[in-house]
Amino acid sequence: MKKTLTLLLILAAGILHAQEKTFTNPLLPSGADPFSFYKDGFYYYTHTTATSIDIWKTRSLADLKTAEHKTIFRPPGGTHFSKHLWAPEIHFLQGKWYAYFAADSGKNEGHRMYVLENASPDPMLGEWAFKGRVADPSDKWAIDGNLFEYKGQLYMIWSGWEGDKDARQDIYIAKMKNPWTIDGHRVMLSKPEYEWEKSGQKVIVNEGPQALMHKGKLMIVYSASGCWTDHYALGLLRFSGKGSPMDSTSWTKHPEPIFKTNTANKVFAPGHNSFFQSPDGMEDWILYHANSAPGLGCGGKRSPRMQRFTWSKDGMPVFGEPVAEGVVLERPGEKRKK
Repeated sequence: MKKTLTLLLILAAGILHAQEKTFTNPLLPSGADPFSFYKDGFYYYTHTTATSIDIWKTRSLADLKTAEHKTIFRPPGGTHFSKHLWAPEIHFLQGKWYAYFAADSGKNEGHRMYVLENASPDPMLGEWAFKGRVADPSDKWAIDGNLFEYKGQLYMIWSGWEGDKDARQDIYIAKMKNPWTIDGHRVMLSKPEYEWEKSGQKVIVNEGPQALMHKGKLMIVYSASGCWTDHYALGLLRFSGKGSPMDSTSWTKHPEPIFKTNTANKVFAPGHNSFFQSPDGMEDWILYHANSAPGLGCGGKRSPRMQRFTWSKDGMPVFGEPVAEGVVLERPGEKRKK
């Protein structure tokens, strides 16, 4: 009897140890537009809730289901930013935390980018202050802002309209004077051109841009086609490295999607991604949302997932196929304990 009990305990301990080293997708039951920022041993994660800005704190994104969670901002009613809070991002820039998000007053044509600021070293503490709107002089429709630094200059990229009608979403870039102020005019880097970017009937879409650096090379991964279709997929822009990222002629678009629906794995409309490295800094990971069945569109069924990716010899990210739900994956590599 004692031997049997001992064996059962050893087996249980082995199972728990294996679970500590693995995870399965999805990371949460729902959560579109996932984003994380790593600082001082913790990941600060956020996704679209539509009504507030929320963040999660965890040492591993594999543990999101049990992570510390806090709502850092709930907008007052009757403002230009009271409704439809989309695609938040949290960044630590120039010694402070900033949270960026798109919002409107209840009508989509009013969507603009906004930013919050917090001087606390820990974004779960301190006060988050509403800093205001982030816009270039044209002040056109804007969502999905992403901040990145290249050769000492801070930039914002986002999805916007060229005019004032909801017919096409393009990718724009602008220099930043500081984390809450755009410096000068925007420049269009991409618009839907290929057929795989144009699914969506009346509205064709490039959105969700995310800067990606590898060995000094700058790229932008973006989402194409309407999120309400199963054709939603990821595309890639590559900067030549010559001149300024503000020069649209210095960017080249990859002619094919680099990550898309996999019906065999039952992963539909993967997109609006972000990137992170494992705690040990040795692995590159993509964090994205997807649906578990066809035809689910842009609703609350989209769930956050992650998987490791590699690089080709010519510096292209190789994401492979979206991994099926429930497949056991190794967790991101953690720092060795001394």
